[in-house]
Parts: sequence; C-alpha cells; structure tokens
Amino acid sequence: MSSNSGIRIPSRLPLLLTHEGVLLPGSTMRISVDTARNMQLVKTRLLKGTSLKSTIIGVIPNTRDPELDTEDLPSLHSIGTAGLAVQVVGSNWPKPHYTLLITGLCRFRVSQLLKEVPFPLAEVEQLDKLEQYTSPRNTSEAATPEGELGELSQRFYQAAVQLVGMLDMSVPVVAKLRRLLDSLPKETLPDVLASMIHTSNKEKLQVLDAVSLEERFKKTLPLLTRQIEGLKLLQKTRKSRPDDDKRVRAVGKVGKFPGRPFSLDEDGDDDEDGDDNTVLERKVKGANMPEAALRVCLKELKRLKKMPQSMPEYALTRNYLDLMVELPWSKSTTDCLDIHSARVLLDNDHYAMEKLKRRVLEYLAVRQLKSTLKGPILCFVGPPGVGKTSVGRSIARTLGREFHRIALGGVCDQSDIRGHRRTYVGSMPGRIINGLKAVGVNNPVFLLDEVDKLGKSLQGDPAAALLEVLDPEQNHSFTDHYLNVAFDLSQVLFIATANTTATIPPALLDRMEVLQVQGYTQEEKVEIAHRHLIPHQLEQHGLTPHQLQIPQDTTLDIISKYTREAGVRSLERKIGAICRAVAVKVAEGHKVTKSEAAPPESGPQGAEQGEGEQRRRGEEAQRVSSDMASPPEMPIVIDHIALKDILGPHIFEMEVSERLTLPGVAIGLAWTPLGGEIMFVEASRMEGEGQLTLTGQLGDVMKESAHLAISWLRSNAKTYQLTNLVGGLDPLEGTDIHLHFPAGAVTKDGPSAGVTMVTVLASLFSGRLVRSDVAMTGEITLRGLVLPVGGIKDKVLAAHRAGLKRVIIPKRNEKDLEEIPANVRLELDFVGASNLDEVLNAAFDGGFPGISNPVTLPQITSKL
Repeated sequence: MSSNSGIRIPSRLPLLLTHEGVLLPGSTMRISVDTARNMQLVKTRLLKGTSLKSTIIGVIPNTRDPELDTEDLPSLHSIGTAGLAVQVVGSNWPKPHYTLLITGLCRFRVSQLLKEVPFPLAEVEQLDKLEQYTSPRNTSEAATPEGELGELSQRFYQAAVQLVGMLDMSVPVVAKLRRLLDSLPKETLPDVLASMIHTSNKEKLQVLDAVSLEERFKKTLPLLTRQIEGLKLLQKTRKSRPDDDKRVRAVGKVGKFPGRPFSLDEDGDDDEDGDDNTVLERKVKGANMPEAALRVCLKELKRLKKMPQSMPEYALTRNYLDLMVELPWSKSTTDCLDIHSARVLLDNDHYAMEKLKRRVLEYLAVRQLKSTLKGPILCFVGPPGVGKTSVGRSIARTLGREFHRIALGGVCDQSDIRGHRRTYVGSMPGRIINGLKAVGVNNPVFLLDEVDKLGKSLQGDPAAALLEVLDPEQNHSFTDHYLNVAFDLSQVLFIATANTTATIPPALLDRMEVLQVQGYTQEEKVEIAHRHLIPHQLEQHGLTPHQLQIPQDTTLDIISKYTREAGVRSLERKIGAICRAVAVKVAEGHKVTKSEAAPPESGPQGAEQGEGEQRRRGEEAQRVSSDMASPPEMPIVIDHIALKDILGPHIFEMEVSERLTLPGVAIGLAWTPLGGEIMFVEASRMEGEGQLTLTGQLGDVMKESAHLAISWLRSNAKTYQLTNLVGGLDPLEGTDIHLHFPAGAVTKDGPSAGVTMVTVLASLFSGRLVRSDVAMTGEITLRGLVLPVGGIKDKVLAAHRAGLKRVIIPKRNEKDLEEIPANVRLELDFVGASNLDEVLNAAFDGGFPGISNPVTLPQITSKL
C-alpha cells in the first residue's frame, strides 16, 4: 500500500465489547466471545460475510459486566480500535463460545450508536491513518517530525533499541521485534511496544485514548523506561550471582509467586536442579536415618542428579527421597509414666474393663523400670459396642503418644500392608509406613481395627503380611516393599481389635496377647449410660440437664425392654431418640410445671398407674398451672409413660415362663460374636419308625450332640424309667423324635448344647416340665460325662439379662466364674455338673426320678 491510497475503514462498524484486555493498533490479540450480543455479531458478520470489509469490526473495551446486555452509548468507551478478524474458532465446551484472532488496524471514535440488538452497530469516525500500520517504512521517503515531536520520537526510538538490545537475540520473538523497529514508521512504535511490554489494562487504555501523536509518545515513554530499569536491575543481580541465573530469575518472580521458595523449578534448567538437589541432599543427611537407609538414599540422589527431569523415573525417585526424608527415623515422643494419673484417666474414660486397665498400668510400670521395653502386641477380642476402639484411643492419651487408626475390615491386598514395589506405576508405601509418616514419630499407638475381618484374594494374603508387623521379635526390621530398607517398629504399641478369634489365622493369633473384653451387665450399662452416654447425647443434641433428665429406673427399662446386646451402641441410639423427641418440645417452647414433671425418684411402681391416675394428674396440672401466674420452668423427666410414647411398645418381653409350659422344652446358653444369648430347645414325638429329625440350621457338631443325647438316654432308659408312646422301655420304639432349635434362619453350631438336648429329651420321655428359671451349657460324652466349654461369662450374662435364677455349667468351668461381677454372682445360683445325672437332678424340681443315688449338688454362690 502507498501512503496516498487513502484506504479507510467503513463508516459503520459492528462493535465487539471485550473485557479481557485492550487491543491497540498494530497488535494482535485473541478474544473469547461468549455473551449473547457478541455471539450474534460473530454468527451474522464474521461467519456469513464474504467481503474484506465484513471482517472489519470495532473492538471497544468494556468496563462493565460482560453478561449484561443493556449497554447504551454513555456506558461504552468512546475510543475503540478497528480490527481485522484473522481467525474464528468455535467450541461447545464448557459452553458454546468463539475465539477470535484480531489484528488492530487503527483508532476510531464512536459518533452515534445506531442500534443495540442483535448486536451494537455504530457510526464511527476514523482517527488514525490505516496505512501507517500496514505499510513498511521507506527510509528515503519517510518524513521525520520536527520540533518537540521529533525529539520525543527519537528518544522513544533509542529507548526501544536499548530495550531490544538488553534481550536475548537468539529468541525468535526478540529478533522479530528488532526487525519491526527498522521497518515500521516511528509514529506506530508507541502502540506496538505498549502492547508487547508488561503493562496493565489501565495503562493500555490511556495509550488508546491518546489520539494525538505527541500525547501518545508522552504516555508510552515512561512505560518503556520502567521496563528498561527493571531489566537493568535484573542484569545487576545476575552479575552478583553469575553461576545462578535461574535463581535470579526466581527473584524477579517473587511478586508473582510470593509464597514459593527461590529454588523452585519453573523451566527445568539444570542450574536450579543442582541447587534443589543440594537442599535435598542436606535434608537426607539431616534425617538421622540408619546407615543402610542413608546409603540407599545417597545412591538414589546421585542417580537423580544425572537424570533429566523429563524422564518418568525422575518423579518416582524424587517422591521416594521425599518420603525417606519425612519418615520419623529418630523422632519420638516422651511417655507419660505417671501411673496414678494414668489410672485416674482410664477410670474417667471407661467404666469396668478392669483387665484392660490393669494391662496398660503393667506396661507403664515396666516401662518406668526399663526404658528399652519393646511395644507389646495387644488384641482386644469382644462383642461390638463394648469400647475396644475407644480404649485404644484412651491408652494413647494416657501414654502421651500419637494415635493412628488403621481399618482392616475388607482389606484383601497384601500391598495395603507392605506397599507396592517401585517398579509398578502408581506405587505407594503400605498403611504402616503411611501411618508413621502421618503421625511424625516412631513410637505411636497403632490401632489395627477389625483384624478378624481381613480378606484374601489373588493379590495376596494381608493377614500373612501382618506376621512381620505384629511379631515383637521381627518388627525391629520391618521392610516395606516401597522403601526396600528396614524400619524399626519395635517402639510402636500395636493394638488389634476383633469380634472373634475364630477367623484370625493361628500364626497371626500366636503373635498377639489376647485380652477378652466381655459384655456389660445391666448395672454396668446403667452406670455407663449416666456417666458417658447421656451427657454425650445431651451435648450432641444441644440440650442441658436442666431440660432433660433420665432417671436410672428409666435407663434400666431401656436396657431390659428395648435393647439386648453385649455392648452399648443400641442403648446410645435409644437415648439419642429420646433426646431428639425432647429437642422438638424444647424448640417449640415447651415449659413443664412442677406438677407435670414426673418425680425423678419414680420407681417401678410408677409403671402400674392406670389411665385414670394419669387423667387425674393431667387435670391437677392444668388446675395448678391456671393458679400460677408464671409457672417455674422444670426439666422434662422421662418416665415409663414418656418412654413408651417415644420408643414405642417393648421390643423384648420376659417370655421364659411362657415358653416352658409343656414337657420337651429347655433353655440353653449360646455364645455368638455379638455376645451371649439364651436359646430355647424344643422336642416333640409322634408315632413312627424311630427316626430323628433335626431342624434349625444346625452344624455337624450339634447334629452329633443330638445323636449322643439319644444314645445315652436309650442306654439309660431303664434307670430313668423312660418309655415310648406304647409303654416300652426303648424311647425310640414306634416313635419319631423331632428336635428343633428356633430362629431357623440363624446357623448354629458348637458342642455347648449337648446337656440341653439331653434335658429336653428326658423331659419329653418322662413327661415332666423343666424348671423355667434354669439355663444350661456343656458338652457331653457317650458315657454321660459333662465337658467344659468356652464363653462362660458371656453366657452367664445372657442368662442374667433374661431374668433366670439358676445356671448349670460344667464343673471344670467353675474357675471361669471369677470373671463375673460380684453382683451377678449374688443373684444367680450356679450348679457345677460333672455328669448328666447331676444335670438332670438340677434341671427338674425335686430331682429327676429313677436316680438310685441322688447326688447332693454344691451351691456355688458369691464366694467364688
């Protein structure tokens, strides 16, 4: 183009309102289009236009919210830039939008806004010459401005040359800029350089508003000078540290990344890598790790220094070294060895559990005498809800150690314990090493929760991976696959929890010290509820003791009639239901007068009040309330009536006497992972061919016990005067026997029901009723001996919960009665039986007929 061509922009231009930046003449900018009006402009003019003029649009800086489509002329900037749309790119993600590549041509002024929809269209006045930004400069014909403008132009050109000379000419962008200085007219340089150097949008807007050339030079020259001074400062800093150019570059970026250290790598240069590796080497040497681990780390660090950052192994090696540095090789906490304080803390946190508390105090005492004691491997075995996990947390607080819980339920991959080898993609250390990294010390309390619920799969056996972790003789050199170096776990106090030892592999069980955590008695549950559960639930529901009170009699009703469990989880849920019901009353502004509130001392006799008594109390309450001007606010006391309204009818009833109204029924005692339970065993006979039918999902052991019971009774039928339906001495002659264990959907197995089956069949054949307050347990032999069984405490507590008075146990299990609380022993009559004669004599009122030499049964009471 020649300067005399007189090319002009159209007098009417569609306006593109942009808030992303300021487009200056002679520069190129990408603009995102996502508002409704700008989208219409692109679709109507740019995508459908065919001529060159249809691709020229006006770009106006928009200082208002781009989502607003109600801009009018006063809200638009008066000066804009005519631009040529070089490229249009559309996309539908994350929402429909276009991206325009626009080259600025010249300035224009908005004279009149012709229309606003579907996009703004304005009549414009061109301010700059179009050819000055598009035609190369002819040095022989170029006219040099004179006077002050010529001096400004020369100073600006010299400053621009100085700026380019301070940059690296090997960079293509810098070389192109140097060529532009020689090819473009000087009057276009302010716009071009202002768009290239680091300036804010406000400063660019001032340059755009400078219509006169002299004002444009004055606005842009300080910006150019500021950039030159910044580069001089950067070069001065580089000269002071010539061997660390990258660190200087980071200093220049402190304002952009204020929170990052100077050694962070931005571009992956080798100089910064070397400095970062030096810091990492200093950390490795200061981690106080064993000599073997230090040698491995230094070897990996040496490989890291020679490795390019682009290699995938670089990140793996760096992550490995970071983990090795963060592990607590020698960091530990000091144990709190004050036994008196520990005893007080344990008693405050947990009621009962004397065996667990005694074991913790023993550990503290030995640790006080010998500081190098290895951490024991304790395993708390007991029903759910008895506080095994919370005891572990209390032990950590007692010792003053860090606490970390590892849930093992459902884990079926040995890599969860030992970690992955670093040759795999996505490898990571196991849970043991991750836990040590999280707590930051090498002597925490680790709680391995639900160790009996570990699985096994194609990825290995995690229970076998725990063998080294939980062996006090081996865990001083535990090797994780990811670390591949030994780590000392001997100072870690491992506590495992389980519901039963039956599913724990014998090799793993042998490495742990098993402590049985039995279920609670009713008295212990009442104490736990009023010490811990009720205050906790009141706090959780925003209530206070001045708003809600639950007497001990009510708590006992909840325990006996709404929950039958070994632990206290269901009890806590029932208390939570009461708190929620009371919270509704409190939120509604309920006030209870003294006459409405049930007395806190109300005992079981309150449960016998009828409807008339309740109606009389309500009428009296209304009368007293009407007489009082401002009745005092009283707490809501939960009595038996409120309990039934909130929790509904009783879930459990005392049905023992009702079930034992016919011969052929007896009560057995069973052990389950959830605690002890009573079990009714029923038998009936009918005419037949001497067949025995067993129902109730019985295992092989119980089926064998049933056959043993039948054989023993048939062999002793004459002694006990047992007959069949036709009067013969063989009980099975012409008779079919059906033996049933209720709750047929529950699988039952074990030897504990042997004596119960004998008693049931003896009652059936003799036609006598078994005592309704007797429960029994024990294994039998073919000769009529009673052998010991397990789970005596759980079974006795189940009988106590059911309101029974006599419990028949094997004589060799009498030693297990020492674990039962004294108040339970006082309320129960224990009979130790060594043979079936003693069992039958104790199970029936007045003894069992036909016994030639009745045996005097010892009465085992609270002396045990």
